[in-house]
Amino acid sequence: MIKKINKLQYISQEKPFNSHVEAIKHVLEAGCKWIQLRIKNIEEQEIIRIAKEAKKLCEKHQATLIMNDFVKIAKEINADGVHIGLNDMSVAEARLILGENKIIGATANTIEHVKKHAQSTPDYIGIGPFRFTQTKEKLSPILGIDGYQKVLDEMKQLGLYIPVIAVGGITAEDLPELMQTGIHGVAISGDINHAMDLGQKIISLNQLISNNSFSIST
Repeated sequence: MIKKINKLQYISQEKPFNSHVEAIKHVLEAGCKWIQLRIKNIEEQEIIRIAKEAKKLCEKHQATLIMNDFVKIAKEINADGVHIGLNDMSVAEARLILGENKIIGATANTIEHVKKHAQSTPDYIGIGPFRFTQTKEKLSPILGIDGYQKVLDEMKQLGLYIPVIAVGGITAEDLPELMQTGIHGVAISGDINHAMDLGQKIISLNQLISNNSFSIST
């Protein structure tokens, strides 16, 4: 089964909206087709409620819904997949729970992380952070353009052709140079959330990605 890994991925964040659901609704209406629901530090039942609403919205807009970390909730609500953090369940364990048809992504900061994940064949790897971001409490070392280029070059040398999604404080202005490292795409939160015109922002980001893209996964 060939799984489509979108080049533009949105990571949900409440601010400046009133809730994750409101943020997701607006971003979907603006044309985004990949949503990662990322919720921290609230009760599990509330996460399930939000995830079910997000799932309905994504189905309505024919978009992909990825749960951040909560593998069992992803299975319960029939999300399209999960994104696994560095200190969370392994890709292999998540695959046992969700099955072969679901998308499983994993976080990495170094080539060692990538090699570890690669043993279990994730569908994509989210590498970051690109720069400082307030969306994560415990931030790994900043990579910048040079850091991505180094990891992508090492992946190529090792024959690891896994789609790489860059993440962490990325804005539209970063894309021309960042896409040239060989990444597959980007995950963005703040630059989308704070756009004056969400629809135009999504169009602009997609154009920048496609105009500057050559992917390690092809």
